[in-house]
Order: sequence, then structure tokens, then C-alpha cells
Amino acid sequence: MEFRRTVPLILALALIMQQIDSTAVATALPSIAADFKESVLTLHAIITIYLLSAGVFLPVSGWTADRFGGRRVFCWAIVTFTLASLLCALSPTVDILIAARALQGMAGAMMVPTARLILVRSVKREELVPAMVMMSMPAVVGPTIGPLLGGFITSIASWHWIFWINLPIGAAAITLTLLLVDKIPTQHRASFDFLGFILSGAGIGATILGLASAARDFGAASIALVATGLVLLGLYIGHARRNTNAILDLTLFRYPTFRASLSGGSLFRISMGALPFMLPLLMQQVFHYTPLQSGAITFVSAFGAFGMRTIAKRILHRFGFRKVLLYNALIASGSMALCATFTPDSAPSLMIMIIMLGGFFRALQFTALNTLAFAQTTEAQMSHANSLAQMAQRIAQSLGVAVAALLLQYFSGDTGVLTNRAFEITFAAVGLIAASSCFSFLRLPNGVGDELAGRKI
Repeated sequence: MEFRRTVPLILALALIMQQIDSTAVATALPSIAADFKESVLTLHAIITIYLLSAGVFLPVSGWTADRFGGRRVFCWAIVTFTLASLLCALSPTVDILIAARALQGMAGAMMVPTARLILVRSVKREELVPAMVMMSMPAVVGPTIGPLLGGFITSIASWHWIFWINLPIGAAAITLTLLLVDKIPTQHRASFDFLGFILSGAGIGATILGLASAARDFGAASIALVATGLVLLGLYIGHARRNTNAILDLTLFRYPTFRASLSGGSLFRISMGALPFMLPLLMQQVFHYTPLQSGAITFVSAFGAFGMRTIAKRILHRFGFRKVLLYNALIASGSMALCATFTPDSAPSLMIMIIMLGGFFRALQFTALNTLAFAQTTEAQMSHANSLAQMAQRIAQSLGVAVAALLLQYFSGDTGVLTNRAFEITFAAVGLIAASSCFSFLRLPNGVGDELAGRKI
């Protein structure tokens, strides 16, 4: 198999392990809560802590990959993720499970951006779109296979096996990477920006923890956490403006393509965190489906994502990045909002059609966003751009889970029992947040990214 196809597929093997793991946990959340005798909404921390840990440690990934080499860091990240999966499977208490998930998040923070960095440094710019599609497709399909696999495993065995299956996948990914992926040369980087890491990491952590705690007990403590996080992030912005060696290079926002990819993409990706969290809860807690039944219905978005793979480049070539991002965002957001129409009496065929179409349009949006982020960056800025883009994605996804949990808790009332009405309002709200990303894409100039889309040479 030629190199430009081999590298994305090997990288995707590790990414699909990480993505399946994340979404399988969402489907198994009611079973985990029952096993530990905890509230389902309280245990959303199992999902949030992973995304939080990933967001905090993502800024380190670019510096580490440049300093020690992309392939070496990628392999160590897979090893750590696999060992953390073992700890998750063996966890006797909720606290230990949450700690193991935090370790998984740290490894995922190093694994995902390093994989993308290996890719963008291994292929030519004109081949970046098909290579990005090839690598990102398993990562898009992973969240759709995850619910089905999680439901199947929970039905025939126990939730622990969701983590056990990562062991052989991780071993295969490490072996193939060492055998078939070339070493990525190290690059000179200045000393590590420790103060910037503390300010950005603590700021991100406090903000997301504050939002997550608000879902359980909205009060002075959660408000103080969010306020502290925002202050720390403000201090980081001041630090970054004075420091040419800042861990997160904010000067990248001068590029319209990067700015739109992160600002609009973050708003859109909030739904990516909320949707896989909400759908299994709706079907299991309100519709009283089994984990396998809910997983089988949400799985169909994989077919939409696979359908996108065959035509993504042709769509971008035909319409260009600006039109695709703008109009596709509205269509994809509409498909999320349509989930608000689901009731216990809804025909499964109708839900399947809406979820499948949503999978197609979301996958197209993510492919365009991921590619456009690198349209104007130089080779020297790749690792900085990669770290910042990945960090924004994780923060948006964790915000999606936290916001969804907060809204569900609020609209379900004091009883703590999830209601269909609460899901209707929350799905509509998530759809509106995703649709608001259009304002970022409106400011993109016509013809942006045409070279990546093959529209001009």
C-alpha cells in the first residue's frame, strides 16, 4: 500500500480506539451508575474528566513532539492510553475510575494531535484533503460504532469490557507504527513555557470543572470556579502577548482560516460533545430502551459518515470551503435540533433517518474544519497550530457535555428524574449553538482554501 494511504490508516487505528472508548462509555453510563449506585447525571464526570484532562495537556503535545519526535511521542501516548484502559477495567470505586479516565485523557491529548502532526508533515499540501479524510473517517465512525459496541458489551457481559478491548488494539497500533511509520525529525524549540502551561491549564480546568459542577449543584462554588478560570485565561492572554515563546501561539488568529476554524468550529463542536452524551440517556432513561437497542439506533450515523468519505473532496472542489462550511453548518445544526422531536412513540425508522443524515453532514463539516485550519500556516507553525486546534476541540466537546448536563438537570426539575421535555429543550438549544457558528464562516473571503480543495493550482 502506498505511503500516503498507509500512514493515515495506521494513525487512524489508534484514534478509533480512543474515539470508540469515549462514546462506548456514554452508552454504558446508566449501567456504570447502577453498578456504583450513583446518579447518571453525577457520573457524567467520567466523560467530562477525560475531555478536561485532554484539554489541559494538549498544549504540551506540540512542544513534546518537536522536542522528542512525533513517532516516539505517539507510541508512548498509545502505551499510556492502553495502560490507563487496564486501570479503568480494574477500578473498584468511582474515584479510581475517574482518576484512570483522567490518565486516559492525558494520553489522548498527546496521541490525537501528534497523529495529525505526523500526517501534515508526511503528505503534500495538495494531498492533504484525501489524507485527512482517510485518517479522520475512522475517528468520525468511532463515535458511531462506540454506542453499538458499548450497548452490545453491556448487554452480554459488563461495562468493564469496554476498556479491556483496548489492550489488543493498542498493541497492534504500536507495532504497526514502529514498523511502517517513518521517524519525524525533531525540531528546535525554545525552553518550555511552564508559566503559560500553568495559566492555560488551570484556566481551562477551572472553567470546565465549574460548568460540570453546576450540573450537580448550581451555586456560589461553581460560579467562583468559572470566574477563576476566566481570570486565569485572561492572564494567559496577557502573558502570551509579552512572550514570544508562549505555549499557545495566539498570533495564529491573525489568519482568517485558522480563526474561523477555531471560533466557528468550537461552537459547532459543542454539539459533538452533547449529542453522543444525550442520545443514549434519552433512549435508555426516557424511552426505556436497552443499551443494545439505543446503540443500534445511534450507530446508523456511521453509514452517513462513510457516505461522506466518498464525496467530501468533490463537494469541496465543487462549492469551495466557504459555502460548504456556511450552508452545511445550518443543515447539520438542523439535524441536531430535529432530535428534539423524538418521543417514546417516534418510529425507529424516523429516528434512524435523522441520525444517519446528521452523521453525513457533521462528518463533512469536521473534514472541512480540520483541513482549513492549516490552509495558511507555515511549516514552522504546524505544531503550534495543531496543539491549539486540538485543544479548542476538546474544550468545546467537554463544554458540550457540561452544558447538556446542566440544561437537563435544570429542565428536569427538583426530582432528578430525566424528562422528555428536558431533552426537547436541550436538543433545540444545542442546535442553535451549533448554527451560530455560521457567523464565523460568513467573514471568510471567497476562494479561501481553493488550493486545498483542488480548485486552482
